[in-house]
Amino acid sequence: MKLSLQEFQDLSHKSITLLGMSGVGKTYLSNILRTSKWFHYSGDYRIGTRYLNEPILDNITQQAMQVPFLKDLLRSDSIYIRNNITVDHLKPISSFVGKLGNPELGGMSLKEFKRRQRLHYEAEVAAMKDVPSFIQKAHDVYDYTKFINDAGGSVCELDNPEVLKILKEHTIIIYIKTNKSDEKMLIERAKKSPKPLYYREEFLDQQLEIYMRERDIPYVTMIDPDDFVLWIFPQLFYSRIPRYEAIADQYGYSIKTEDLYQVKTEADFMSLVEKVIEADSFSN
Repeated sequence: MKLSLQEFQDLSHKSITLLGMSGVGKTYLSNILRTSKWFHYSGDYRIGTRYLNEPILDNITQQAMQVPFLKDLLRSDSIYIRNNITVDHLKPISSFVGKLGNPELGGMSLKEFKRRQRLHYEAEVAAMKDVPSFIQKAHDVYDYTKFINDAGGSVCELDNPEVLKILKEHTIIIYIKTNKSDEKMLIERAKKSPKPLYYREEFLDQQLEIYMRERDIPYVTMIDPDDFVLWIFPQLFYSRIPRYEAIADQYGYSIKTEDLYQVKTEADFMSLVEKVIEADSFSN
């Protein structure tokens, strides 16, 4: 929602959605606010514990069943597998999303990769649609009047008007805008540790065609999974920036990472939000 400074200050219940690439400081900020009685809603945590929990466990069980010793124990219900996802530890989600390419190098077929991408898309849409009910739960159950929605880095990829409508009607959307130094750092970090990511199918198809042509690779099963993730990340990163900016321009506000990194307390954050709201009011 767009508000005047006075309207924001007068809100008895404050709800904010943070947007931005993974690593820009959304969870860092959310953890600061948690200590000041803000209800922290993590979109990724909700995805992993609610909407992808069963597919994640099925995937892990399928891998475990390939080990005869574990297979016997699982089939006899002597052991069971469970997730241990936390807000700060989301590896089970990444392991499920996986990487495209040579199965001998830990990759998967294009068909299976896209199936999991679609499941992630549906889970992320559902998690964002849950925001209003969790705002209500934060108030009714936990007696919190402040709510922070730590949205996943791929929310800008959803192209779902209903999700944006829900977020703008129930929260103040704030996009954390990177500078050139941040961009370089995030890209370098991705090179050191290539992680599975969500891609819009149209974007994936387009980039996959370019990659295979540049590398002269005739079949997806010949792709080195890590190499593809390393290659595609900068394209993904820069394709998301105008999407974030469009959402912020139409529905919310932008803050710079250099300003965010100065935030140490709730009061610092409130001051920063008030500044961007006031600046936006003057510009309009």
